[in-house]
Amino acid sequence: MAVRAGGEALFLLLLLLLLLPPLLTALLDAEPPGSGDESERAEPAEQGLNALESTEPEFGECTVTCGIGIQEVLLTSGCPGDEAKCIVGVKECRGPVDCGWGRPISENSTSVMMTCIYISPENRFKYVWKMLIPDKPASILPNDSAVVVVRRATRSVTYLCETQENGSIIASVKYAVKATTELKTKQPKGKEKGQSRRRRANAILVFCVVTAVIVTIGVIFVIIFIILHWAVVKTGLVCQDDKDKKRTNKSAVNTLE
Repeated sequence: MAVRAGGEALFLLLLLLLLLPPLLTALLDAEPPGSGDESERAEPAEQGLNALESTEPEFGECTVTCGIGIQEVLLTSGCPGDEAKCIVGVKECRGPVDCGWGRPISENSTSVMMTCIYISPENRFKYVWKMLIPDKPASILPNDSAVVVVRRATRSVTYLCETQENGSIIASVKYAVKATTELKTKQPKGKEKGQSRRRRANAILVFCVVTAVIVTIGVIFVIIFIILHWAVVKTGLVCQDDKDKKRTNKSAVNTLE
């Protein structure tokens, strides 16, 4: 009996060892509670993300025709309300590098203030200012800021500013700074034109004032003449009435006699 009981125990142990691996595998592969709901919730989010990615955005016009600028990013679907298009962001846009001749920010008879081409933030780019000399290599200025002020010289000078990023030029602009002698020679012509215009304006103003004064004086004389004439006429009528009354009285007395 003891041998038989030992055999049965050994059989059960072997059976348990054979069934244990499949049970462990089934337990590990079983999904935890609520995992199916999370997968179902994730699917709509992934679908929405894919829908946004599949929508091709439109881009507005670039703010510049050369150099670097920004443009609007527009969507034609999924906009709030009844809007056909909506702005979802902005992105950089670039045009031709050469921007030609620029216009100074401010200038006077002694100095000129110029600026490079850039977008915010200003410190993102590197600025290289050059002085262009005919038949000679360009001279690089020590100033590396976006805005520079130079003094006028005795001859005209051309300045060039290059806006660089990661070693490549993305925009360039030139400025022509005239000499002080050129300003002096051109100023008298401008002054003569200004003086001639002022003289014409003053002459017209004087003519209008004199004409108004003459017309006013003439009107005053006409009014005075009319008043005096009316007074004389009225006095004559009064005198005539007095004479007529006296004649009437005399004729009445003679009749009574």
